[in-house]
Amino acid sequence: MPETLRAAPAADIQDAFIGWQCRVRQQAMRNDEGRPSQGMMPRVLTTDASVLMERMITLIVPRHPFESTTFFKHQVRKTHDRREVMEKGLTYLQSTHFQVSTGFRDELTAVFAPHSEVAKQLINTPTCVLEFSQFSQSFRLPCRARALSPDSGIYQATLWHNRLFNPQLPDGVPILGFQPDWDEALMAV
Repeated sequence: MPETLRAAPAADIQDAFIGWQCRVRQQAMRNDEGRPSQGMMPRVLTTDASVLMERMITLIVPRHPFESTTFFKHQVRKTHDRREVMEKGLTYLQSTHFQVSTGFRDELTAVFAPHSEVAKQLINTPTCVLEFSQFSQSFRLPCRARALSPDSGIYQATLWHNRLFNPQLPDGVPILGFQPDWDEALMAV
């Protein structure tokens, strides 16, 4: 993390972060076959700076995920050809999916292994810190983690997006939501 992190109005940091996440993800989808880039994988810390995870792959979810979730689910279920599923998914994600940053929620999500001790710890910790950095941009986001219900739209959107790249992802896998405290967030852009 650069030393030049600074505070700014919460709305400015939120807008800058979501816009940056859209650009980072669009670039990964178009140039690197969807492989998570550094900007999608924050370090996860406790508030006293203890490292919980060096890298955690995160996802941004559309405000209204029904269309994309339905598309992803259809692609995963229609064939066992993993390459075809990924190609169709990438074509969708490379097009207009990340074009409009205002179309995305400010809560990030992440998939964890079944029975993950880190996931349990995050849920039981009042605040964790996600540190994102790529190129000349960095963000430090204090967050509240919560377990998402498998019945929720944000859970289903995260599950089926991830199944494009890992069709073997089991039902009921733990998915956490990370809600940033934008008033306490810092950025360097």
